[in-house]
Amino acid sequence: MKVSDFDFDLPESLIAQTPLEKRDTSKLMVVHRDSGEIEHKHFYDILDYLEAGDILVRNNTKVIPARLFGIKEETNGHVELLLLKELSNDTWECLVGNARIVKLNTVISFGEGSLKAKCIEIKEEGLRVFEMIYEGIFYEILDQLGTMPLPPYIKEKLEEKDRYQTVYAKIEGSAAAPTAGLHFTPEINKKIKEKGIQIVDVTLHVGLGTFRPVKVDDILDHEMHSEFYMIDEQVADTLNHAKATGKRIISVGTTSTRVLESNIKKYGKFVATNENTNIFIYPGYNYEAIDCLITNFHLPKSTLLMLISAFSSKELVFKAYAQAIEEEYRFFSFGDSMLIL
Repeated sequence: MKVSDFDFDLPESLIAQTPLEKRDTSKLMVVHRDSGEIEHKHFYDILDYLEAGDILVRNNTKVIPARLFGIKEETNGHVELLLLKELSNDTWECLVGNARIVKLNTVISFGEGSLKAKCIEIKEEGLRVFEMIYEGIFYEILDQLGTMPLPPYIKEKLEEKDRYQTVYAKIEGSAAAPTAGLHFTPEINKKIKEKGIQIVDVTLHVGLGTFRPVKVDDILDHEMHSEFYMIDEQVADTLNHAKATGKRIISVGTTSTRVLESNIKKYGKFVATNENTNIFIYPGYNYEAIDCLITNFHLPKSTLLMLISAFSSKELVFKAYAQAIEEEYRFFSFGDSMLIL
């Protein structure tokens, strides 16, 4: 299966640059897998498609200001870091903008030395492992020095940082937002619960595995970068009960989907755990965990487009995307939403 099979032409004007004023006024495309029917709604209509007894699974990761601009101490050269994943206390895997100048033991200084990063391991494709050196509380220093890691296709400045967070973001550690969740508001969450739908949270800290471009021709040659996820015991019990009683599990986003599918594939049921996943889902994959999926509109040739093509079918997804382009849906992080039933 070729990566080029998942390419499509997208007018640049449809790449959403800013969030809508009201989160839930985004468009909602509803795709019915059984009939192939496609409906055009708004996100606030999603309640019409949720049923009492459903389990809605969200990713409650919180985006950190993970982009840092610093100075290489030896030469005063400018270096940009993107914090991807905390490996242990004060040790981070990072993507380095101009990695060739960062060697073993290179020290990068941020904020006139209030934070320093010492390179302790060299990895491929611009990845480095750094020991963070500072006094105080790391996330407080990061709040002062870092910026929100908006994707490169967003050129506009984000006026309000919290618009690149879900309203239920809780656990710090993500390098990107789980964007399918950006459409939810406290009011919609309240109505969902009032309808008898149970909301549960898992955590996956979004890193390179989610947004890394596919650079190979054959899908099978692509290696997913691992990302850290957590499921607690109460959530695992709720999900297992839903499976046993025939209740629908509705995943909010591809990151929640990867958590649930990784977990059930490994253990045969849902199990409380804190671990890494590098699951790569593409057509031919047999879904076991989820029944419905809420997602955004994704990049051409991306692993996310492959994931939703595996959940529906590539033909139906590309038919839906063609309609989305025709109807001028907004694409990518701040774009519109899709519900696949």
